[in-house]
Amino acid sequence: MSTSSSWDGQKLSFFDSISPAKTSVSVSTAFGRELQRKMPAANKRQKLHSPNPSITEDSPSTCNPFPHHPNPTPQECRGVRDSLLAFHGFPQQFAKYQKKPHSSSEACDEVSDQPKNGETELLVTSLGDRRESVLDGLISTLLSQNTTDSNSSKAFVSLKSTFPTWEDVLAADSKCVENAIRCGGLAATKASCIKTILKSLLEKKGKICLEYLRDMSVNEIKDELCSFKGIGPKTVACVLMFHLQQDDFPVDTHVFRIAKAMGWVPVGADREKAYHHLNRRIPNELKFDLNCLLVTHGKACKKCSRVASGPSNTCPVTQYYSSTTN
Repeated sequence: MSTSSSWDGQKLSFFDSISPAKTSVSVSTAFGRELQRKMPAANKRQKLHSPNPSITEDSPSTCNPFPHHPNPTPQECRGVRDSLLAFHGFPQQFAKYQKKPHSSSEACDEVSDQPKNGETELLVTSLGDRRESVLDGLISTLLSQNTTDSNSSKAFVSLKSTFPTWEDVLAADSKCVENAIRCGGLAATKASCIKTILKSLLEKKGKICLEYLRDMSVNEIKDELCSFKGIGPKTVACVLMFHLQQDDFPVDTHVFRIAKAMGWVPVGADREKAYHHLNRRIPNELKFDLNCLLVTHGKACKKCSRVASGPSNTCPVTQYYSSTTN
């Protein structure tokens, strides 16, 4: 199942790493970095004093593009979450990404399962109960860009079926990798990005694995992932929330459209500023459920896909439009 296929319809560039926006990906301001330096490692996740007590030092709270925009309030977030939950139930396709107790040693045992030759096995979570590795999550998210859920899922399954290990993907001819993921679109660009990521990991870490990210802070994870060519802020946000179970709130097409309609971000906001604003305003404990429900609703509701002009008896979200946008 693709976790960020709702970026479809947006002409996302795989060259975020060389765009001006790239320099603003990390939310570690000078204040944030100095604070991290001074705080003991064990206390890095202590909460800072903030109007939203759910916001931690590791959240994007240090970037506040709309300091005078009061929405959404925690009460509004909870109300929308509860309305969508009553209407849809929790989307089962996202259930496997909910937070679970985790330890690094268990992750290595679960994810590695390395063959005797030391190669890291590609996890086939669709065929069993084994937890998806961080690298699996990153690659599946990359493959989901500019395509549908169905096509990106087929591309990932094809890639895993064709190449038993990530080392095999790296060693393979680029054309072979392209052929394996062609059904997902932009095969040449995506294959190049995948091979670049794998090569970089092998050169920097000595093995093709991203499990070390589980022990990093959110800002450290963002810096690390954005160092890979072709990985931009949208992909990073999805990996953070879905595959690392961090308190982050990706802003895809559906979330952005509905958030603007409810007045949660100013009318002139772009998606990057909306991402920073919503991550600051939405309580951490609501981010995962609310994001999954907004994405699900945005795909299913024809009224919300067009941004309805008023309340509707059949859509639980439009009741919030008139009270927040008028």
